[in-house]
Amino acid sequence: MAGHIQDRWYKTHPGLGSKPVRVKTDRHGTGLRYRARYIGPDGSEKSKSFRDGQKRLAEKWLSKTETDMDSGQYIDPKLAQTTFREYAERWLKAQTSDPTSRESVNSQIRLHALPYLGSRPLGSFKPEHIREWLSELERAIPATSYRRVIFSSVSAILNAAVDDEYMRKNPCNATTVRAPARNAQKVVPWTAERVFAVQAALPEQYRAMVDLGAGCGLRQGEIFGLAEDAIRFDTGWVHVGCQVKVIEGALVFDLPKRQKERDVPLSPQVAEALKRHMADFAPVSVTLPWARPDGKPVAKRLLFIRLAGNGAVRRNDFNARLWKPALVAADVIPAAEPGKPHTAAREHGMHALRHFYASVLLDAGENIKALSTYLGHTDPGFTLRTYTHLLPSSEGRARVAMDKVYLGRPFRSDGPQAAQG
Repeated sequence: MAGHIQDRWYKTHPGLGSKPVRVKTDRHGTGLRYRARYIGPDGSEKSKSFRDGQKRLAEKWLSKTETDMDSGQYIDPKLAQTTFREYAERWLKAQTSDPTSRESVNSQIRLHALPYLGSRPLGSFKPEHIREWLSELERAIPATSYRRVIFSSVSAILNAAVDDEYMRKNPCNATTVRAPARNAQKVVPWTAERVFAVQAALPEQYRAMVDLGAGCGLRQGEIFGLAEDAIRFDTGWVHVGCQVKVIEGALVFDLPKRQKERDVPLSPQVAEALKRHMADFAPVSVTLPWARPDGKPVAKRLLFIRLAGNGAVRRNDFNARLWKPALVAADVIPAAEPGKPHTAAREHGMHALRHFYASVLLDAGENIKALSTYLGHTDPGFTLRTYTHLLPSSEGRARVAMDKVYLGRPFRSDGPQAAQG
């Protein structure tokens, strides 16, 4: 058995003969009697105290500790007492992903994980604690897709804690813990009538945003960050190489999502709409830091600026003050009650314009790989999974193909009598 057990209530002294004598200590009868001690893998002494009458329990604890060290399953008790909050704070600070992703994960953990799991020591986690947390999360957040994202972030933290030997297993991986299901809701593209109704309800200086979203598939931040020199009227392309986004509360320029620049075909009709917009509302030079609030200042002549002043458009301000009122005017969402904000419209955000763009291209026969490139997706498989239900059905193509063959046949068969004739 590793280590030894100290009896704090007695000391052993040499007797007059060869037999030692046990003598009561000053602590006799008070406090925890037994102290189990051992040397950990790092060379430092570890210990745990037990009450009177629990010597056998102390021996079993030492024996298990020895077995864990021999099998590689040992966890330092001090590290195991680290709370989820303490470890998560360090994990969040150490993240090296792009600032927007870090900010999103930080918000998820602080709002939806720390209030429930923050005070629990890592070494005490069991699958039941995750199940209980997921139950609370379901009551607080109806959207399964967002719950799944939060669950994934928490699981990533606990995976790191296992790697760093703060805990033995990640309870999120237990067979009895079911991650929130993937969002099975299929994309339902807007009709052209709805697209143009929302466009007409926007202030005139922002209507061309709809042409870029529905006609070129740009994301909202990419529309806000589109500069006049990115539109190649002579070649019929739009270069998507910049977006406006919020980092730590400040607006910055940055590369598009996942650092993926791309070129998108520019149709003649959309080109004409953009020319009219630029004639009526001349592009304005806007300077923002690049990638982070303390980044190098970069100036771009943007197609869209905020209503008051000449700064870049801020997402939350635009959505609340302009986009949602346009949705109300187009009968997409109900009007807000007096003194209350508009109804949440996640599926009717500007991303709906990208879905419309995808549906039009697929209906015209564009292939998934090309569409994935135009949308700026990293994986064409993601594009296929998102829009596969919008593809023309194979059975429909088969019927059309066979009809073309039969319509070209040289004679018509009307049965035996026709054949005899």
